[in-house]
Amino acid sequence: MNESIFQACFRLFLYFGVWVVVVGFVYSQELVSGSRIGIAIHGGAGTILKENMSPEEEETYRAELREALLVGYEILKGGGSSLDAVEKAINILEDSPLFNAGKGAVFTNSGTNELDASIMDGKTLNAGAVAAVKHTKNPISLARLVMEKSPHVMLVGEGAAVFAEKLGMKPVPQEYFYTEKRWLQLQKIKAREKSVAPDKPVPRGSQSRTEKFGTVGVVALDQDGNLAAGTSTGGMTNKRFGRVGDSPIIGAGTYANNQTCAVSATGHGEYFIRGVIAYDVSALMQYGGLSLAEAADKVIREKLGAMGGSGGIIAIDREGNIAMPFNTAGMYRGYMDRNGKPVIRIYRD
Repeated sequence: MNESIFQACFRLFLYFGVWVVVVGFVYSQELVSGSRIGIAIHGGAGTILKENMSPEEEETYRAELREALLVGYEILKGGGSSLDAVEKAINILEDSPLFNAGKGAVFTNSGTNELDASIMDGKTLNAGAVAAVKHTKNPISLARLVMEKSPHVMLVGEGAAVFAEKLGMKPVPQEYFYTEKRWLQLQKIKAREKSVAPDKPVPRGSQSRTEKFGTVGVVALDQDGNLAAGTSTGGMTNKRFGRVGDSPIIGAGTYANNQTCAVSATGHGEYFIRGVIAYDVSALMQYGGLSLAEAADKVIREKLGAMGGSGGIIAIDREGNIAMPFNTAGMYRGYMDRNGKPVIRIYRD
């Protein structure tokens, strides 16, 4: 009898033991899966000082960044792709008048709005970009269509507009992009130019850092280990002659490679183009063996700074590590921490 009791207890122990192992395995898999996803976001870098911003203004920026982060994170958490997370998060920022992308785009010298964007898939190294588009509500979505529905990497101007309409994207009038804040920025610059050197080309460096920057971008890592990056911008206030910055240029303002990292940049585009800044972070990791933090810091602090350029980047590697170096007074930025909590930062400290 004692033996049968012993056997029953032993069977009971085995039964519960198996369930403990099964439940424990599933739980650990969820933790591993959850730790693999990641997302980071930026809304521009420049002379962003706390003393120049009211508490209400600051909270408005934080709220918009938080919303975009959560939209992207929920996609990743639900098993969605990093490309979807990047595109949809950027859409939130493009639809906001706060940032220099989409609705809040700055004005050119002629009083129009010209938008640029790019997106890149770290798994395939496929990429899509658009530049100088004037009637596209969400340029990042058009850039993705270029990547997935055309044999090309970049389409510009009227050609990009025709492509968008053929694929069912409805154009918006230029009036859609008008915001009083951006219009007044243009008038301020023009008045300053006229008082100093009327009817002459704008000298390099004549704009303040606040007037130069404001690009938005997102980088993400999904549950399948795929990285993606995207960047969208209205460019530089008072830009002329069809100027295009780094945002739509793969390797300069946007880059993603599953072997290394995904990067999105913001700053004075001419320097990011000449320094191939986004790709350089990946190259230092792939060929130099540097960590994400080391590579990102080296490129911004040593290379960009030495060239005289200003700005910053957000980057995420295939392990979910995030880096956000910049050499300006501030950068609108954020990420989801390992516990799924949004972290939003604006100032250097």
